[in-house]
Parts: sequence; C-alpha cells; structure tokens
Amino acid sequence: MEPTQLFELVIAMFLAIIALHYAAHRLGLPPSVALLAGGSLLAFVPGLPAIIVDPGLVLVIFLPPLLMDGAWAIALARLRRHMIGIASLAVGAVLFTCAVVAVTTHLLFPSLPWAACAALGAIVSPPDAVSARAVLERVRLPRRIQILLEGESLLNDASGLVLFRFAVAAAATGTFGAVEAVGNFFVLALGGAVVGLVVGATWVKLVRRLDDEYLIIAATVLLAWISYLLGELLHVSGVIATVTTGLIASWHQHTVFSAAMRMRGTSFWTVMIFLMEAAVFTLIGLSLRDVVERGGGFATVIATMGLPMLAILVTLVIARFAWVFGSDLVIRLCAAFGLKHAHPIGAGGAAVLGWAGVRGVVTLALALSLPETFPGRDFILVTSFAVILGTVLVQGTTLGRVIAWAGLVEPQSESARLTMSQAEAAMAQAQLGTVQSLAYDPDGKLIHPQLLERYQRRATAIVDYAARTEHYVPMLHAHFDVVLEAVATGRRELIRLHRAGEIDDETLHELERDLDLEELSAISSKA
Repeated sequence: MEPTQLFELVIAMFLAIIALHYAAHRLGLPPSVALLAGGSLLAFVPGLPAIIVDPGLVLVIFLPPLLMDGAWAIALARLRRHMIGIASLAVGAVLFTCAVVAVTTHLLFPSLPWAACAALGAIVSPPDAVSARAVLERVRLPRRIQILLEGESLLNDASGLVLFRFAVAAAATGTFGAVEAVGNFFVLALGGAVVGLVVGATWVKLVRRLDDEYLIIAATVLLAWISYLLGELLHVSGVIATVTTGLIASWHQHTVFSAAMRMRGTSFWTVMIFLMEAAVFTLIGLSLRDVVERGGGFATVIATMGLPMLAILVTLVIARFAWVFGSDLVIRLCAAFGLKHAHPIGAGGAAVLGWAGVRGVVTLALALSLPETFPGRDFILVTSFAVILGTVLVQGTTLGRVIAWAGLVEPQSESARLTMSQAEAAMAQAQLGTVQSLAYDPDGKLIHPQLLERYQRRATAIVDYAARTEHYVPMLHAHFDVVLEAVATGRRELIRLHRAGEIDDETLHELERDLDLEELSAISSKA
C-alpha cells in the first residue's frame, strides 16, 4: 500500500469513527459496540485493502497513553485502600482464569500441547483497560466496585503478558517452571515500579524547571511512551512502569500545573484519548477479515470452531464469576471470624464484577503476535476474536441492566466525609481568611474594602447553600440559566461588532475567552 493511500485510509477511518459515534449516540448503544461492529462490516467492503494489524506496534502506540490516562484519572486514596481486592482480580483472577481455560481447551483438543492451551488462557484472561473504560463511562457504580474494576484494568495486563511470554517460551522449549514464572513476575513488576518512580520523579523536577506551558504539555504527553519503552528496554514490566508514572504525575499535577496549562493540556489529552480509544475498537473490527481468512472463511470457522469457541467463552465467564464469588465468600468468612477490615461486596456487587470482564486490544495483539508455526495458532486467533466480540457485544451492552438489577448502593464507609458543597464552603472560608489578612495595610487601614466585602458575601452564601442545598438548587439552576443566556447574548454582540469591523481580531479573541470561561464556570456550577 502506498503511503498516500495509507494516510487516506487513516482519514477515512477517523471519519467512520465520527459517524459510528453519532450512530451509537442516536441508537443509545455503547460507542465501543458501534465501533467494533462498524469496523467488522467495513473490513468486508469490496475494494478495501486488507488491514494487517502489527501487534507489537498496536501495543506500543495505544496501550501506554490509555494506561496513563486511566492512572491519571483514578482515585489514588481508594486505590491504596482496595489494593488487596485489586490484586486479587489483577493477579489471582487472571491466573485462575488462565488455568481454567487451559484445562478446558485441552479437554476439547487433547492433541493440542499444554503450552498452547496455556497461551490461549493467558491471551483471553485479562480484561482490557480500554474496553473497561468504554463500558464504565456509561454506567454509575458504587465507588468500591468502580475502583476495583479500574484498578484491575490498569494492572492485569502485566499478569497476562507475563503468563503469555512463559507459555510461548514453554511451547518453544518444551519446559515450564511454575516457581520460576512466579519469581519472574514479581521481579518484572518490581522493576517496572522502580522505572515508573524514576520517570515520574524526573518529570516532576523537569516540569518545575520549565516555564513554557506548551513544552510541559508535550513532555507530559510523551511521558506514557517514555516510561513504557524504558521499562521494556530494561526487560521489566512496561505496563507497571507506565501506571506508576501516571499515578505520580496525577498526584503532582495539581501543584506543578497552572490553571491555563491544565485546561489546555486536558483539552488536548481528552481529544487524543478519544481518538485512540475509538481507533482501537475500529482496528479490532477491521482485523476480522484477516482473522476469518486465516480460519478458512466464515463457513469453515463456524462449522469447525463454533462450538469450541462458544465453550471457551462460557468457561471464561464462569471462571471469572467463580473467582469473584469465591473471593467474596472468603471475605464473608473472615468477617464472621471477627476480622475488622473484611467487608464483602455482596451478591449484587459480585455479579457486576463478574459480568464486567470485557476483553479488547491486548487480547487481539497477543493473539496476533503468536509465531506462525505456533501449535493451534489459527484456532487461538479466531477464539480470541470471538471472545472480544462476545464480551463487548453481550456484556458491554447489558452491564447497565445488570447494575440496575443488582440495586447497588454506596456504603456509608465509602462515602466521602464531606460533600462537594461542604468542601466548597471550607475552601471559601480559607480564601476569606487570606483576603482578610491582606485587605489591611501594616498600619491597620482597610485598603481593599470591595474585595473583602465580595469574599465575605461569597463565603456566607456558600456556607448557607451547604446547609440548605435542596432549598437552593432550583434557584441556582434558574440563576445560571440567566447567566448562560447573558453569555450567549454577549457573544452575539461581540461577533456583530467584529463582523461590522468595529473591533479587531485581538479584541474578539480576548473578550471571547472571557465569555468562554464564564460559560464553563456557569455550566460547572449548574451541574
């Protein structure tokens, strides 16, 4: 394919992404489902060249920034609080699922080597960070369930990648050491964490020295790939390195970023992540043609592999449910014996966790990276795609209903100690204290009376609002509706003046920025 044709194909893919997102919005479907289905249909459009996905390149391009985005947005305090539960899912559930799938595959195909069965288990066992984000964005969960799923999706790729590498090595050498595999996993994880700490600390020092916000935003965007590639270069976990770097950057960004830098950087990063997530699902769909052709065509795939694929998909789901419910039972027993920190999530929470295991780009990339001569490669590749398709289309579209059926509520222990209104009142009181101390000159003369009055009035209003939120909400919404109308009127007048030639471009941009900030503030306050 010519470079120009490749570029045209990329542009066409992004146009298709916009159309599919719009269709998903109109139909009330998760965007991931529309993108996956749309990409699968586009793969068979006559005249469209076959899309051959380079698995290594896909992982390097897409996985680091998406992991960084997840680590940047995750609640660090809750991550620490629920680390045992997250580790149970990210390591224990992956190992258990891998073993169950390997046994099932060997029962279905006794001639297939155990190493190949284990490789399939390692490929399909870790739920995908990208897929999980795409599903979780559309649902509302209690904080504990949310953090368990987010934390699992960040860390379980490391478990799956280590298992996969050992399974492939075992297939090549004919030997497998469980003790060696476990030891290597902890070495890789610890090494990745160290690399992430070093890269994150270096970034914090660099950002504090730079005074150009565009350089800082560029350095932050590159941070994901730097940590991942450095971890892989040093033969440790690039996934853990990226997540660790992201957690450090997330913790310090509140103190090293200016307000303007945060707004501009967040806007750029949000658009980039949106395009990357959408491109991942579209590429997975576009790869269907190659997967089906390798399997001998649709008819051959369904006839020879349909039942085994379905059996493995069902086994995969059952194994996850068994681990989640089994873990919750252990926690219940610990609580019954008086362990204070043992808090089971209940049958509803376990059902949601069990049903939320959606697979995606890592599963496909690992399957595609198998050597051409690997035993059972075609079956593994087709089954991996079937698992992605089944979990995204079935679990991704029904997770909201499962959550509604479970009737989950936020436990009191997981609720924040202060509401947003109370936190805002505390912030306003602190601001008032600063203004009061600076509103007078050294001789005690009031030099900023209007500023002091403004902050006193604001603090009083916020404290009163926090005490009677339900009473003020309707009036608050009406207030900011008027503000938004005033902003819209001001913008129309500003554009009229510019079109009439009465103000220049610089004046237009400056005043328009003020209106934009006022509009964003009103929308945020109204929400």
